[in-house]
Amino acid sequence: MAKVTEFGYLGIGVKDGDAWREFASQVVGMEVLDEGDGDRFYLRMDNQHHRIVVNLHGDDDMDFIGWRVAGPEEFDEMKRQLDAAGVDWKQADGEERKERMVLDLLKFKDPGGNPTEIYHGPRIETFLPFHPGRRMYGRFLTGTGGVGHCILRQDDVQKAYRFYTDVLGMRGSVEYNLPIPGTPMTASPVFMHCNDRDHSVAFLGAPMAKRINHLMIEVENMDDVGYTLDIVRKRKIPVAIQPGKHSNDQMWSFYMGNPSGWLWEYGWGARKATHQSEYYVADVWGHGVEATGFGMDLEMQA
Repeated sequence: MAKVTEFGYLGIGVKDGDAWREFASQVVGMEVLDEGDGDRFYLRMDNQHHRIVVNLHGDDDMDFIGWRVAGPEEFDEMKRQLDAAGVDWKQADGEERKERMVLDLLKFKDPGGNPTEIYHGPRIETFLPFHPGRRMYGRFLTGTGGVGHCILRQDDVQKAYRFYTDVLGMRGSVEYNLPIPGTPMTASPVFMHCNDRDHSVAFLGAPMAKRINHLMIEVENMDDVGYTLDIVRKRKIPVAIQPGKHSNDQMWSFYMGNPSGWLWEYGWGARKATHQSEYYVADVWGHGVEATGFGMDLEMQA
């Protein structure tokens, strides 16, 4: 079967484009690329033309997520897999492919109603080296791991799990059983991987106001996490989850609010994906909740 190989790009809709330009470049360190389209600009993390499309239409939510396949053969096989699963898909026309800057593109919705795309052949600009928006000690860690990972809204986690495994070819499992403060309930999010990154997408199974809860981006140098945290504190940007180390991917990270009111996780040092399943009841250290209301109010400390 054809399998997706990476979380390749993300599209978001925003109300305040100027705030997002400032946040992406001066806080996060991404390169802002404006090609005069008027209704959007792009964010670069590496030599790919872009990893994030920022659409200026004002929904403050995820517009679409792009999953890469290796080439045209896998792309055609993915069509057959979507057909077999009864998914209503559309193949993009030339203008849509040009907008995404890929060789071919399919569009559909996953079981949670999230706009999802399958593509192959992204535009790689080796002639235009990545230039961070502000000083960095290293670079973003993308490569075979893609953009990073995200948590997406799913009403039926088991249905989503079966779709992402049986149709998209991912692997995954429950990786945490975490107490929900003030309740007798436990959160058991499902994490899915498609390459050597521990996970590329996860599903909480809890009600979510937006399609996306958070986006994780990883850097090559630990000092960039601390440097970014200093910038966040000086600018008084909400820190939803304090610095800590996850048990599943063993990443050192913190979570900050973005101008659209959802979270970006900034991390370093993750281990590679494991083949066998295991679960945890707390993080290694830290990750205490600081700013509530971002949908990550879980007890991650032992």
